[in-house]
Amino acid sequence: MRLPIEAMTPPYWINMGAVAITALAGSTLMLHSGKWDFLRQLLPFLQGFTLFFWAVGTWWIPLLLILGVWRHGYRRFPLRYDPQYWGMVFPLGMYTACTYQLGAATGLGFLMAVPSFFFWIALAAWGVTLAGMALHITRGH
Repeated sequence: MRLPIEAMTPPYWINMGAVAITALAGSTLMLHSGKWDFLRQLLPFLQGFTLFFWAVGTWWIPLLLILGVWRHGYRRFPLRYDPQYWGMVFPLGMYTACTYQLGAATGLGFLMAVPSFFFWIALAAWGVTLAGMALHITRGH
């Protein structure tokens, strides 16, 4: 079965955003585990699965970038504004937030380099998408 180029849309980034949200929730629970005995008992489980979900989200990023280059660079699919591009913006911000929280929860200081870099990527994606939307609206679709 062949994947048509039109099917490879920006909402695939939502898959990365979903695991980033899960990693953010796990990191938040880890940070508050000292407040509840139940969470303290679950801490090894929380740490393992939170790191797992963060790793899955991290793994998605290069795959999605490669697929985007394939779609627009190799297959020459036109790069023009589509409301579906907002489906890329949120996951980038969520990955930034979850990595920051995971770094705080685990004490792994090297992780803090990721959100300081990804913040600018997420902000740029938001700005480019907003500019594309504004142009799309002002030109009358």
